[in-house]
Amino acid sequence: MDPYLRRIVSRLGSLDPIEVLASTPTALEVLVARLGDVGLDDSYAPGKWPARTIVAHLADTELGMAFRFRQAVTAPPDEAPHAAQPFDQDAWAARSTAADPSLAVDAFRALRAWNIALFTGFSLDDWTTDVFHPERGFESVDAMVRFLAGHDLNHLDQLAAIAGVS
Repeated sequence: MDPYLRRIVSRLGSLDPIEVLASTPTALEVLVARLGDVGLDDSYAPGKWPARTIVAHLADTELGMAFRFRQAVTAPPDEAPHAAQPFDQDAWAARSTAADPSLAVDAFRALRAWNIALFTGFSLDDWTTDVFHPERGFESVDAMVRFLAGHDLNHLDQLAAIAGVS
């Protein structure tokens, strides 16, 4: 497994990924409110994204992953595994950070609810469906969901560090 992927997925530990995914929108709202307009321009470390970019990135990632999940579970079963379309997170973030962060939070909340609704209807075959990611190789839908939950935890920790919350 790719070191980045391993690091992000390991953030989950024994946590249930669906519970993490379900709790993230509220945690994100709390952190954004705590940061306020001024704190959204702060970063957790030199050269790293400011909070407003992290918030936009979470909404962008939810959008990209929503498409991947739906493509994966609706691909014809007799064809080769679906090939996920990668996206350049920095290029997406550069176009998203000018938007009001509350809009990104609202988009994130709506997309996350829509994704969780999708997951609740998954069959075992859906969870075990393999997708080919050009940068990461083959991964199951289950692995993609676990990645997304670990990704949430990673970025929530960054926002908490900026907000001065442990």
